[in-house]
Amino acid sequence: MSGPEEIGVDRIRKVIPHRFPILLLDRVVAVTLGESLVAVKAVTCTEPCYEGIGDEAGPAAYDYPWPLLLESWAQAAALLALWESPNPDVLAGDVVLAGGMRNVRFHRPVRPGQVIEHRVRMVRKVGENAVMEGESLVGSEVVQEMGTMIETTRPIGVLA
Repeated sequence: MSGPEEIGVDRIRKVIPHRFPILLLDRVVAVTLGESLVAVKAVTCTEPCYEGIGDEAGPAAYDYPWPLLLESWAQAAALLALWESPNPDVLAGDVVLAGGMRNVRFHRPVRPGQVIEHRVRMVRKVGENAVMEGESLVGSEVVQEMGTMIETTRPIGVLA
């Protein structure tokens, strides 16, 4: 992908199997095949994770959960890994699996109204295994760092 063209949810859903409510990306703003990908996710107050928060809750109750921030970044990594061989059907073909994460750091909360930019870089790819690194930003501030993450793809028949 080059230039200002952006790829929305319709294309994302053709590459990875994630769907509402667990699809945690809104668009891809840059991709260099086999090298890097930048995706964004807008956090809104209508996220399922905010259901049930009472009127008396303070601002910290609206901190976007770290596991969801991590999952959103991992979905961007899955997009990069599968970009050239998409598999939108989790019940057929290959499934992307997270094999491990190292040196993950969270720096500050993300709240509704903020847009997260996930940056993913391919460190190395060996067969069906990919080592990735990157970070998530709100504006120019890093909110999460991924030292390394290993992703692999396996045929669904092996996992069933």
